Amino acid sequence: MSPPNAPAEDPGPQGQAASVPAPNGQRPHKPYHHGALRTALLDAAEAELGEHGIEGFSLRGVAKRADVSHAAPAHHFRDANGLLTALAARGYERFLARQQDFQHQAPAEPRAQLEAIGVGYVNFAVENPALFRLMFGSDRTDYNDPELKSSAEAAFFALVDGVVRVTSKGAAPSRAQPPATPSQANQLLSTHAPERATGAPPAHLLQAAGSTDVAAAWALAHGLADLMVAGRLPSLMALAAQERNRAIAAILTRSLP
Repeated sequence: MSPPNAPAEDPGPQGQAASVPAPNGQRPHKPYHHGALRTALLDAAEAELGEHGIEGFSLRGVAKRADVSHAAPAHHFRDANGLLTALAARGYERFLARQQDFQHQAPAEPRAQLEAIGVGYVNFAVENPALFRLMFGSDRTDYNDPELKSSAEAAFFALVDGVVRVTSKGAAPSRAQPPATPSQANQLLSTHAPERATGAPPAHLLQAAGSTDVAAAWALAHGLADLMVAGRLPSLMALAAQERNRAIAAILTRSLP
């Protein structure tokens, strides 16, 4: 174990991770390179969140799970809420990537692409219930944090863009327009700094989609995801994965114009 307030994972010479001799014959904490420590803490935080929930989440528990000193998380996160904020940001990146998994498998026709976004939305929630709750239902995350703000906006813009493609008059389907990557989504965000400052999508996107259409698509996907995570739709959860996804898509299409 490390001496009090002396983390065992401080990088040594030339960036090598150094372990600190443990007193009383105890096993030293696991050494990490500086960049790997952050990833290890986020992985441990997700496991801790899944086991204990937001109410039982603690930095001490994360440090123990990652096998590092109690002081180690403070090197990257100011407190437990800072770690949860970073975890939520990573969650949104995976959330968007999961939707894109389904988009890449779907036809390029706009309605099919929007259905795929919704199916990915629900699947992510079912696969990651604790993380989903953190992202959408916790007051411990700080949406003024640039990383969380960017990743959450990228996910929302993907939904808005999907609705725009369905509702825009005369928008022809095109296989030359695959789902945007997270970096492309953030590039789109960077071109609309004034709107981002208010936390709102670009006005022309909402105008093109119609705020009611965006709200309907989002509310149905999120409501369905929330009900499934809560175990309120056991008949749907009991279906085989492929059949369940078809049922989810059929439900989601009811919100489309």
